[in-house]
Amino acid sequence: MNTYTAVLIALLVAAAFAAVIFVLYRDRQRRLAPPEMDEMEGHDFEYYCADILRGCGFTDVRVTRGSGDFGADILAGKDGVSYAVQCKCYNAPVGVQAVQEAYAGKGFYDAMVGAVMTNCYFTRPAVTLAGKLNILLWDREALEEMAESAD
Repeated sequence: MNTYTAVLIALLVAAAFAAVIFVLYRDRQRRLAPPEMDEMEGHDFEYYCADILRGCGFTDVRVTRGSGDFGADILAGKDGVSYAVQCKCYNAPVGVQAVQEAYAGKGFYDAMVGAVMTNCYFTRPAVTLAGKLNILLWDREALEEMAESAD
């Protein structure tokens, strides 16, 4: 076998491997994150997130009223800890405003923990601010893992 044939075979094997990995990843994404999640209206997404929290063992989960929620879309508890959660169903990275809202909601509802749940990811400034304010960030991957582990 000459060098050209060996390189060609190696490239074909690598391409086949990459195709298998892509198909497995795509199937996992479809199973964990229903396509409609990205197309939900804000309030529907809040109820979707509340269902995931319930499935993960959170109790007393309730969605707050649509407007004037003081920065928390969901109130919940788990293991004696109270949570105020801000939900963002976006098609772009979530910025610092969501973190600020979660921080305000945590304070207003006297929650022990503030969090932001999203179907996307967070900007670097949002991550920095969340670290400073001790706000949990649950991005798309975390949301998918929670959905997968939900009962």
